Amino acid sequence: MNGSAEIQAERKSNAPIMRPARKTGITGYGAYVPRYRLPGKEISRVWTEGNTPPIVPEKSVPGLDEDVVTMSIEAARNALARAGIAPQKIGAVWVGSESHPYAVKPTASIVGEAIGATPNLLAADWEFACKAGSEAMQAAMGMVGSGMIDYALILGMDAAQGRPGDALEYTAGAGGAAFLIGPAEEALAVIEASYSYATDTPDFWRRVGANYPSHGQRFTGEPAYFRHTLAAGRALLEATGTQPGDYRYAVFHQPNPKFPQRAAEALGFSMEQIKTGLLAPQIGNTYAGSALIGLTAVLDEAAPGDRILLVSFGSGAGSDAFQLTATGRLPERRTLAPGTGHYIARRKEIDYGVYVRYRGKLKM
Repeated sequence: MNGSAEIQAERKSNAPIMRPARKTGITGYGAYVPRYRLPGKEISRVWTEGNTPPIVPEKSVPGLDEDVVTMSIEAARNALARAGIAPQKIGAVWVGSESHPYAVKPTASIVGEAIGATPNLLAADWEFACKAGSEAMQAAMGMVGSGMIDYALILGMDAAQGRPGDALEYTAGAGGAAFLIGPAEEALAVIEASYSYATDTPDFWRRVGANYPSHGQRFTGEPAYFRHTLAAGRALLEATGTQPGDYRYAVFHQPNPKFPQRAAEALGFSMEQIKTGLLAPQIGNTYAGSALIGLTAVLDEAAPGDRILLVSFGSGAGSDAFQLTATGRLPERRTLAPGTGHYIARRKEIDYGVYVRYRGKLKM
C-alpha cells in the first residue's frame, strides 16, 4: 500500500463518532438577527456601478448599539425561555465568534452576567472561524454527557466584516443562535451523534491587528468548504447507518446560497430538505451563526420524530456534523419565544452610507 492510500485507510479507520455516555440534547434554543438590511445591489452600485450581480439579495447589519455581546444576550434569553430553567443551573456559557468586541476580555462572562448565570460558571470564548459555535456544542455534549454539569449554553454569533468592495462585503451578515444543551429526557431535539473532520487548509484568515479578513478566493471552495463539509457529512451518515432519505431536514453552513445547495446535492439531499434552514438569501453569511441559525429555523417547524442533519464549516479548515431527532416537547416549547422568522421579517432597509456609519468603516 502506498503512503497516500495508507493515510486514507488510517483516517477512515480512526473516524470516531462522538456519543457521550449520557444522552444529551437541545433543551432550549433561540435566534437573533438585527433588523437592518443592506441590499446587495447597493454594494454593487457603489463599487461597480451596478455591473456586479449581488451574491445575496440582502444582508443583515447590526445597529450602532449592537455587537456580538448584545445579540448573544437576546438569543440566550430566547433559549432560556424555551428551556424553562433557572439560569443558575447553567454550568457553562461558551460563545463562538469571529467578531468578539474585545481582543482580551471574554464575551461569555458578560453574557453569563446579563442572563443571571454567574458566578458559579465556566465561561469561555471559542474560535474556529464559522464553526466556533458547533465545536462548543460538541464540548457541551461531552460535559453534560459525562455528568460534570447539567446544562451548558452555547452560542454561535457574529457581526461579520468584509473589506469595502471585496466579495465578502456582499455576504458578511450579522446574527446567530443560542442552544441550551442538557439531558436528553428534557430535550426538544436529542443529539444522536456527532463527527468532526479538520485539516490545515488556510482558505480564510485575519492576522492580529487587521481590520478585515483575507481569503483564498476560489481556493475556499473545493479544497476547503466542499472537501470538509462532504467528508464530515458522509462519515456521519456511514457511521450511523443512515441515508439522506432518513432525514426530514438538512442544514449546511451558508457562505452563500450556492455552496450549501451544491453540498446537499452531492450528499443526496434535495432542495426540499434544505430550504427551511437556508437563510443566506435573507440575511447573508452570519459566520459562526450560519449553520446554527439555520437549525433554529428548522426547529421552529419540525415535528416530533423528524430527523435533522446539521453540518457546519469553519475556515482553516474543518466541519462538524450532527444527527438530531425532534421530540414531542418541541411543538409546545417553541412557542415560548420569538421564532427565527420573526427576526428575519422585521427588516428595515438602509443604504450604503448608513451601513458605512453603522459598521465604523470610516476611520477618523
